[in-house]
Amino acid sequence: MTWLPGDFVHPLRVPVPGTALHLRPIREADTAIDYPAVTGSRERLWEMFGPVWGWPAETMTFEEDRADLLRHEREIAAHQSFNYALLDEGETAVLGCVYIDPPERAGADGEISWWVVDELAGGATERALDALVPRWIDADWPFRQPRYPGRDLSWQDWLALPPVL
Repeated sequence: MTWLPGDFVHPLRVPVPGTALHLRPIREADTAIDYPAVTGSRERLWEMFGPVWGWPAETMTFEEDRADLLRHEREIAAHQSFNYALLDEGETAVLGCVYIDPPERAGADGEISWWVVDELAGGATERALDALVPRWIDADWPFRQPRYPGRDLSWQDWLALPPVL
């Protein structure tokens, strides 16, 4: 992929300051802890991502989530896109995710979005993640013009941008 330098090494573990949580690339093996996180926060996630990604479907099955995580794991290995799980220290629960994707719309060289589970929405953990992600992207990723759809512009405004050709 031309969106990242060929010698780029993606971070494998990123502590979330002020918490006992960390980010790491998601794996198919995380399905048992990802599925309850996604389905337990489905309505809010649909409000955030549904109109753009069609995710998460109301009828999403465990097997569909497993297939989705396998796809993410393969995309990470190929440096096509990245999905980082927000995990507790023992990695017993997915508490959110951060997506780092090549741009689909003109004007950026990477598109980054994230979420936390419902029980953390609006709280200290979400604020810590909100503070971390842009700093982490600036420090550890090779983007000159990262975009944060749903954050620095609405998804509706993002959809109005011309697609990358």
